[in-house]
Amino acid sequence: MAIATIDPTTGKTLRTFNALSAPELEARLQLAADTFRSYRQTTFAERARWMRRAAELLDAEADRYGRVMTEEMGKPLEAAKAEARKCATACRYYVQKAEGLLKDRPVEVGGDTAFVRYQPLGPVLAIMPWNFPFWQVVRFAAPALMAGNVGLLKHAHNVPQCALALEELFLQAGFPAGAFQALLIETADVNRVIEDARVRAVTLTGSEAAGRAVGAAAGKAIKKVVLELGGSDPFIVMPSADLDKAVETAVSARLINNGQSCIAAKRFIVAEPIAQEFERRFVERMKRVTVGDPMDPKTDVGPLATQGILKGLHAQVEESVKAGARLLLGGKPLERPGNFYPPTVLADPPPGAPAFHDELFGPVATLLRARDVEHAVELANATPFGLGASVWTRDAAEQRRFIDGVDAGMVFVNEMVVSDARLPFGGVKHSGHGRELADLGIHEFLNAKTVRIAAGAGAAPQGPLSE
Repeated sequence: MAIATIDPTTGKTLRTFNALSAPELEARLQLAADTFRSYRQTTFAERARWMRRAAELLDAEADRYGRVMTEEMGKPLEAAKAEARKCATACRYYVQKAEGLLKDRPVEVGGDTAFVRYQPLGPVLAIMPWNFPFWQVVRFAAPALMAGNVGLLKHAHNVPQCALALEELFLQAGFPAGAFQALLIETADVNRVIEDARVRAVTLTGSEAAGRAVGAAAGKAIKKVVLELGGSDPFIVMPSADLDKAVETAVSARLINNGQSCIAAKRFIVAEPIAQEFERRFVERMKRVTVGDPMDPKTDVGPLATQGILKGLHAQVEESVKAGARLLLGGKPLERPGNFYPPTVLADPPPGAPAFHDELFGPVATLLRARDVEHAVELANATPFGLGASVWTRDAAEQRRFIDGVDAGMVFVNEMVVSDARLPFGGVKHSGHGRELADLGIHEFLNAKTVRIAAGAGAAPQGPLSE
């Protein structure tokens, strides 16, 4: 696919980019390897100074960065500016926490001295998606750079200006040239980079199909890989829930990022006694959503990122209705330029229909009815994915059952699922493996080196060189 900025609001191609030639790619890989040898010796204080400056730039330039995001992938401008500012919070989190998270961990082994020392691996390849074109990258880059690794970004083909803006960001913040580089390359060249001996690990956020391909390539090359893939996240509502708050949050949870989020709520599993009322309120609230130009502050939902995504989503809706799902709202692309799909509500799809268990990446909600708590758990788990789950109940016993019983990497009770630099992020089953953010995220791409020093062998080393 062409590396290009195609305005999803109009369908017009605004700018195209040439992919790196083989010599250009080789030069960037060598620069990453050369930079790592010196960068790993920098101190936490130096890295913190640069990362703090990156946070300041993200805040100061949020409007400019937001416009680039909206132009390339269509999210409402205010949400795009908020994304830039959220990136700044992740940078600051690791400025404050990285040194403590990477301190030597003592281990009691008797008379000897033993500890675990955390050391960077080297250049890490990040294959990132278009839907959160800054946040997905920074939540990898901030911990990786603070840990002493260097980053190589292969961004989605439709957000090249975001990729270049992020490379510029880290350079302006003071990081050495080569510490973070954007690779404008074709998908066909990704395996070559994964196989390259200078690249030490891989992280991917993307589709299940992309995860299978990248995971296989990394496995063949015997390299660590973190996979953050799709989700068909349940939003469970029980009779004791605050229904007003649950309905309002449900709409936000489904339509965040124009419905194009791996952790957006997609399947709304509602207890029978309140299902009809929830359905009525939910549909009525979805009707009031404003679809339009993402640059307009009055817009709630902008266009989908590409024509391919729109066509794929509509095919899933049509197949679900054909299988027996009730269409309560929407269901057809809007007749206007761009990639606009209306807020859509499907109800009671049968098992096997896409809306029952697959990920629908756009503003399409599925309503399912649960007989009781156990049936709700069963429905929540009736999908190959296991990323996040939102549970609405004020009953403590029900909360415990959902926390323990739902197969997901994250369970949020009486609030929508969100990513937060302070909390580990990731899933199970076909939603991938490994974790981003918090302490687990910074440890993913480190060598946890075991050190044991015999008693009487002399003074133990007093910490890594980067202290």
